[in-house]
Amino acid sequence: MTKISSLLKLLLFLIFAGWLSVWLLKPTQVWTKTWKLAEKKASASFLTQSVLNFAVYTFPVIAIAIVGFVYLALKQKEAISRKGRSSLSVLSNPVVVNKYIGILSGFEILAVCLFIIFLAWTFYVRISNDFKKMVPMKSFTLSVWQYRVFRVATRSGLLAEACLALLLLPILRGMSVFRILGIQFEASVRYHVWLGTAMILFGTLHGGGTLLIWGIKHHLGDEMWKWQKTGRIYLAGEITLLTGLVIWTTSLPQIRRKRFEIFYYTHHLYIVFMVFFLFHTGDRHFYMVLPGFFLFCLDKILRMIQSRPETYILSARIFPSKAIELTLPKDPRLTYAPTSVIFIKIPRISNFQWHPFSITSSSKVDKHTISILIKAEGRWTSNLCNMLHSKPDSEAGEMRFFQVATEGPYGPSSMDFLRYDSLLLVAGGIGVTPFLSILQEIASTRSSKNVLPVKIQLVYTTKDSQGICLLDPVLPHVFDAEQNYLQLKVFVTREHKSNRSLREVLNKVPKIQNIHFTNNRPGHAIYGLENLQWMSVLILVVSVVFVAFLIISNHVFIKPDKKSSEQKTATSVVDILLICSFALALISGTLVATIWRWKRLREEIPSFSEKESKAMKPTGANRVFDQHEIHYGARPNFKDVFSQFANESKGSNIGVFVCGPETLKESVATTCQLISNCFQSGGQNHKPFFSFHSLNFSL
Repeated sequence: MTKISSLLKLLLFLIFAGWLSVWLLKPTQVWTKTWKLAEKKASASFLTQSVLNFAVYTFPVIAIAIVGFVYLALKQKEAISRKGRSSLSVLSNPVVVNKYIGILSGFEILAVCLFIIFLAWTFYVRISNDFKKMVPMKSFTLSVWQYRVFRVATRSGLLAEACLALLLLPILRGMSVFRILGIQFEASVRYHVWLGTAMILFGTLHGGGTLLIWGIKHHLGDEMWKWQKTGRIYLAGEITLLTGLVIWTTSLPQIRRKRFEIFYYTHHLYIVFMVFFLFHTGDRHFYMVLPGFFLFCLDKILRMIQSRPETYILSARIFPSKAIELTLPKDPRLTYAPTSVIFIKIPRISNFQWHPFSITSSSKVDKHTISILIKAEGRWTSNLCNMLHSKPDSEAGEMRFFQVATEGPYGPSSMDFLRYDSLLLVAGGIGVTPFLSILQEIASTRSSKNVLPVKIQLVYTTKDSQGICLLDPVLPHVFDAEQNYLQLKVFVTREHKSNRSLREVLNKVPKIQNIHFTNNRPGHAIYGLENLQWMSVLILVVSVVFVAFLIISNHVFIKPDKKSSEQKTATSVVDILLICSFALALISGTLVATIWRWKRLREEIPSFSEKESKAMKPTGANRVFDQHEIHYGARPNFKDVFSQFANESKGSNIGVFVCGPETLKESVATTCQLISNCFQSGGQNHKPFFSFHSLNFSL
C-alpha cells in the first residue's frame, strides 16, 4: 500500500510539473513556433485542434484530480503513526500576523511569491516582445506611448486569465484537489477571494486601458459594440468585465454578511461570466481556464444530487446561550473525520440558502446520528431559533417535523491531529464546535491501540457563564475521572470574579430544552459523499465523453481551409460547439451520477423511522471537574498558557488548533511565533515544537 501511494505521489508531481512547464513556456517564442506546428498536425488528423488544446491545457489538472482522489482513498486506509518533525514544519507556522491580511504561514507566503514571480515573468516576456515589434495598428495610428499603454492593457488580460485558471479550484467541496495538500475547503476559501480580487484588478486594467485608447482615438463608439466574426469579440469582453465587477462588489464583507441573498444570487452570474469570457478570448484561451470550471460544474452537480431526497431533523436541544444543537439521521456506515463541516438548507426558512456548520458528533460514538451546533446570530439562524421556540404540539415537547437538505460532510481525508504528542486547543464562543468532535473521537479510541495524544488542554473563552453549556455534548464522554489526559481552562470575560467551581457553574446554568420532532413518514438518512474512487471514474468518463463530442462536432460543423490549414468557420460558432459539447458531457455525467444515487437509495441506504427520532442523546452527567480551571473577568494570557503547557510537555510535538474570532486567532498565532522563537534560541536538545492550525466554524 505504501509503495503504491509513493508511486501515485510521484505521478502527481510529474503531472503538476508538466502543467506548470506549459504555463511557463507559453509566453516564449519557442513555444509559439512549436505550438503552431503542433496545431497544423492536429488539424490534419482525426483528433483536431480542440482535442490538442484540451489534452495540453486542460487535462493535466483533471488528471491530478483523478490520480489524487485514488491517492487520498489509499491514504485513508493507512494506519496512523506518530508525526515526526521535519525542516519544512517551520514553514507551516505563522510568519505574518496582521489584522488586514490575516495569518499567513511560510508555505502561503512562498506560494504567493512564486505566483507573483510567474505573473511578472509572463507579463515581462509578452510585453518585451510587443515593444520590440512596435507594429502600428492597421485600423488607427497610435503614438509610441499610446501603443505601449494599449499593449500593457492587452497583456494585463493574460494575467487575469492566469488568476481565473485557479479561481474555482479553492472552492471545490467534494472534488477538492486542495485536499491532496492537506488544505480543507473552509481554509482555502480565502485563496478564492485573493485570486478573484487579483483577477478583477487585472481585468479592469485590461478593459479600462483598452477603452481609454479607443476614446483618445475617437473610436470608442465603433469598437466597443463590435461582435466580430473572427478574433476577439469586444462586446463579449465588456459584458464579462461588467459581470465580474458585479460579482466582486456583492461579495464584499459589508454586503455578504448583511445581505447574503444578494451575494448568493449574483454569484450565479459566473455562468454568464464564463460564457462571454469564451466568446471574448476564443477557445484556445478558454482551455487554459477550463480545468477549474470543469471540476466545479461536476462538483455542483454531485452536490445537487446528494441534497435530494431531503431528510428530517430528529431532535433539537436549545441552550440558554442562544445556541441550538440539531440531530439528524445518518447511515451507520458513514464515517467522517473530526472538524468536518456539513451544509444545511431548511426549505421552511429559505429554498436557496445553504449554510455550513461544524459537526460536533463523532461517527465512532454516534453511529446513527449526526449533530451540529448553531449560534443564533444572523437572520437565517435567528429564524431557525424562533421556529424552535414556538409552542410544541404537546406537553411531551414534540413538534412537527422539519425537512432538511444536506451536503457533505466535507472534511480532512485523514486525522492528522492524532499524530501529535500533545494538543493545545483554543476556542472562543461558538468556535468550540470543531473541538467537540475531536474530543469525542479521542475519547472513543482511548481503549484501542491507536496512536493518540498523551496530553490535551482546551482553553475556552466565553462572554458569560451560560456559554459554558456549549461543552455539554462532550461532558459524558471526556470529563471523566479516569481520563486525566484532558485539562480544561475556561475564561469568562464579561463577568466579575467568583469563587464558584466549574461544577457549581454548570449546575446553576438554566436547563437545556429538549425537543422531539414528530414524523409520520419514513425518510432517508444522510449517507455522505460518494467514495473517492467513484469520483475519479466519473471525472474520467465525463472527460472522455467531452472529447468524443468535441471530435464529432468539429468534423461535422467546422470546415478547415485547405490552403492555410485555418478554420473558415466563425469564431463564435466554434465557441458554441465547445459549449454544447461541454453541456452534453455534463448531462451524461449527471445521468450516471443520478442512476448510481437512486440505486444506492433503493438497495443500500437505510431509512429512518419515527422510533429512531425518539432517541435522545444523554445530557451531561455529574463528572469530576476539580482538575479543571475557571477564570472570571479576564482573557487568557497565551504566553503563560503556552509556556506552562510546553513545560508540561517537554520534548513533544505539540499541535495548536484555534477556532473563534479573528482577534483570538491572531493572538494565538503571535504567541505561537514568540514561543517557538524562544525555544529555538534556547538551545534545548528536546525542546517542544508548536504546529499552528487555524480552523473555521463558519464561512
